[in-house]
Order: sequence, then C-alpha cells, then structure tokens
Amino acid sequence: MFTTLIDCPSLQAALGRPDWVIIDARYNLSDKTAGCRAYRAGHIPGALYVDLETDLSGPTGPSTGRHPLPDPASMQALFSRLGVGPDVQVAAYDDASGGIAARIWWMLRYMGHDGVAVLDGGWQEWNRLGMETENVERQGKPVPFQGEPRESWQIPAAAVPAVARLIDSREAARYRGETEPIDPVAGHIPGAVNYCWKRNLDDGGCFRTAAAIRTDFLELLAGTPAAEAAFYCGSGVTACHNILAAAYAGLPLPLLYVGSWSEWCRMPGQPVATGGQA
Repeated sequence: MFTTLIDCPSLQAALGRPDWVIIDARYNLSDKTAGCRAYRAGHIPGALYVDLETDLSGPTGPSTGRHPLPDPASMQALFSRLGVGPDVQVAAYDDASGGIAARIWWMLRYMGHDGVAVLDGGWQEWNRLGMETENVERQGKPVPFQGEPRESWQIPAAAVPAVARLIDSREAARYRGETEPIDPVAGHIPGAVNYCWKRNLDDGGCFRTAAAIRTDFLELLAGTPAAEAAFYCGSGVTACHNILAAAYAGLPLPLLYVGSWSEWCRMPGQPVATGGQA
C-alpha cells in the first residue's frame, strides 16, 4: 500500500489494475477551466479528472474561506463516484508538484481511506520520463465508499489561537504581508511561523528526501509534537502538502485549519500580524 508518495515507475506498473484509481487534479487559480482542458488534451492512462472548485470544495459564503471542505456526505458521494472501494489504491497527481493533489490525499485520509498517495513530480515528471499518456475521457465505476470523517484532524477558527505551534504554508512575502494577490487583507495569523510548502521540493519539482524534510520539520516544530501543530495556507489546499510531507518524513500527522487565511481575514475582529517570524 502506498500511503504518502508514489514514483512514476511504480504507478506505470499499476496501470490497468482494477483495484487502482488514478486521479488527475490539475488546476489553475487564474484560469479555472485550464485543468480540465489539460486533462482532455492528455493524461495518465485511466485517470479520472476532479476539479478543485466543484469536487474538492464545499459552498463558499461571505465568511468562509475560498475552498471550504465539503461536508462528509459530499465527500462520500465523490469517492463513491470515483470508485474508491475499501481495498482500492488511489494515486493522485497534478502539474503543481502535489500542491493540489495533496488536498485529495488529505481528504481521503481524513475520511478514513489510507491507501492514497501523491505522484512524486506529478505530470511533469511523468512526461519527462516519456511515459504513456492518453486523451480518452474516463468515468469512474461507482462503488459504495466506506469511510467516516476523522473530525479531530481539523480545527475551526475558534481553536486556532490555542494551537501549540501554528504554521503558515504560504510564500514568505504573503506571510509577511508584503503582497496579497488573492485575499482582501495581507498578513498572517498572530503567532504563526512560516514554512512555505515549496520548501518540500527539490529543483526538479520532486520531494526532497524524507530525512532532509524530517530535519527541517523537527526544527520548525521547535519541540512541539507534530500531532499538536497545525498548518494553514491561503485556502486550506497547499497546507495539505506540508501535512503530506510530515507523513512522508515519518512524523505523526499535524492538524489542518481548513478555512486558513482566506477565512480568518474575512471574519470580523480577527487580529492580523505582518512582518517576519514571531
């Protein structure tokens, strides 16, 4: 069973197996149909497309983040439609070094399905290695999804101030409040430290070694047990990449603040910090 990352040769060897589901999660925040168009133009054989906005997010409102978590019934329906049975291995990929695919990984793990991994290096690595692609649009073979939410894995905004170690997964300039290209307020949650999710990657867009990431995370956690730390980002998506990296490095899964900065900064009266590390 693959539970964190899977490399391209291992996924290639599994193509066509009935007990595997491959998910294409390519998405572009600035062009919301780009991922689906890319899927139609070419994808890993057998892959099913899922959309960040319509499949991996719940309804938004004036006080929600940009990508709220779907309710458990919606997640069960999605995974049933994709054909995720109890003994199925899921492999998810994107063209953002796992920045989107990690959301699927976290959602499936959150709903009790541990057999899920992110393709290391994603679509770019698959193509760099010259592996087979297709442009046939696929539909899943629906099965009953058997899983329930692990509610303790996420925290609401009200619980954020009490977190022992709060970590912002965005780029450093957004954390410091020097720029904010998406949300209405710049800055970060007071008390949070910064660890951009892209630090998990090497120059080729694949994950660094588990040992290297573990060393960085232990320094980042500063003595706080991983399971008592919480990650957030802009909208609860790329923070999942850091949680995946922690699991890959052999650490217990940290918590996720799904609402993240896009929810926090829309809530009246919430404090905002700017500048460097606390």
